[in-house]
Amino acid sequence: MTISFTPRAEDLVAMAPEGVLVETVTSVDHYTDRLFRFRTTRPASLRFRSGEFVMIGLPVNGKPLYRAYSVASPAWAEELEFFSIKVPDGPLTSHLQKIRPGDGIFLRKKATGTLVLDALTPGKRVYMFSTGTGIAPFASLIRDPETYEKFDEVILTHTCRQVDELKYGFDIVSEALNDPLVGEFAQGKLRHYASVTREPYEFQGRITDLISSGKLFADLGVPPLNPEIDRGMICGSLEMLKDTKALLEAAGLSEGANNAPGQFVTEKAFAD
Repeated sequence: MTISFTPRAEDLVAMAPEGVLVETVTSVDHYTDRLFRFRTTRPASLRFRSGEFVMIGLPVNGKPLYRAYSVASPAWAEELEFFSIKVPDGPLTSHLQKIRPGDGIFLRKKATGTLVLDALTPGKRVYMFSTGTGIAPFASLIRDPETYEKFDEVILTHTCRQVDELKYGFDIVSEALNDPLVGEFAQGKLRHYASVTREPYEFQGRITDLISSGKLFADLGVPPLNPEIDRGMICGSLEMLKDTKALLEAAGLSEGANNAPGQFVTEKAFAD
């Protein structure tokens, strides 16, 4: 029978497969009926680069079910943070959205991903293009001092359908600017451009339309994409990834990877 609850951390330990960690949920914030943030303990053995993802899971139908989740906290943080959608019949998220402090989740030890600073060649300005929960890896990167050591300007774009879905982005930007460790680096360098597609708002439209029309750059007061100085990171729906990648390539930027750094990178790992 499918579980209708999430197990407490101490009960989950006995159910964990060999080599899989059990971490305790420390806080849960529900933003809308579709979005929530949660934090868990961090094992001392887990090492990751800001922007990477891990596999987390719960027992469903008597066996562990995992999905890839970007770690939204920076590499230096003492806790792990995740930002998730809620899907009523989602194999994992239908259960994950019910977690409470004290509950447990499974965590596989290996972190990986392409949305990391090491995969980009040096530049002056980095764009972090995100839609929906695709903002999660950038929540990690904008709270990492290394991002501001490598770039003079960090532009986070976040596009959602509705205005209330933007709140997490505003929260993490505020946290970055006011963080005792990161704030002094982010001040004057971090910029946040939020837009919506289905409601009236100051900035409206798909990010791809805002790029292709030039409105994004006009609103920000910066030149169009220039492969000599601009770098890009993309995370969102598969369609958004494809269309944004095409725009960056048309502007002369080349895609990179961990083993071959380039002028932009994309991420294709998602929760259900």
